[in-house]
Amino acid sequence: MTREEAKAILQQMTTSESLLRHARTVELVMEAYANKFGEDADKWAVTGLLHDADYQEYPEQHPNIIVNMMRERGEEEIAHAISAHYTKWGVSYDTLLDKGLLACDELTGFVVACAQVRPQRLEGLEAKSVIKKLKQKSFAASVDREEVRLGAELFGVELKEHIDFIINVLQQYQEELLLQPEAGAQA
Repeated sequence: MTREEAKAILQQMTTSESLLRHARTVELVMEAYANKFGEDADKWAVTGLLHDADYQEYPEQHPNIIVNMMRERGEEEIAHAISAHYTKWGVSYDTLLDKGLLACDELTGFVVACAQVRPQRLEGLEAKSVIKKLKQKSFAASVDREEVRLGAELFGVELKEHIDFIINVLQQYQEELLLQPEAGAQA
């Protein structure tokens, strides 16, 4: 599946700006990890882009709609990874792609949330600040901290290094993602 096809599917099913930005951020982080590990960057990016494509329109059936759509298109690896991006669904983690999506989904969203409450956004954001926010249960309360921990563990990455990696990737796209510093903000 091409990224253009994936973007068309996402845009058909999702209109929420925050969900579209989340899809884009996970796409970017997944692509960067694929490049780091010598994996198929397009497949990893498409998986990140589409993992929540059905959430807005079919929240009660998520992720079954997008998973079935991928299976109908012969994209079994992508379908399996999407079906496994939450540990409580009880799906096995068979590939690095499966583990990568789990590791990147919740934490990428959390890093974006951390950036959004700072005047300087991603500029100067450090892993230690993100880890401190993870300990504040009231901050971004919908983020499942156990999923963050399990994701990093299954993916085989140390949490601080994983956070640093995500921040570094997102900083390269901060203007597109509307995460650039506010005017006059100090880094």
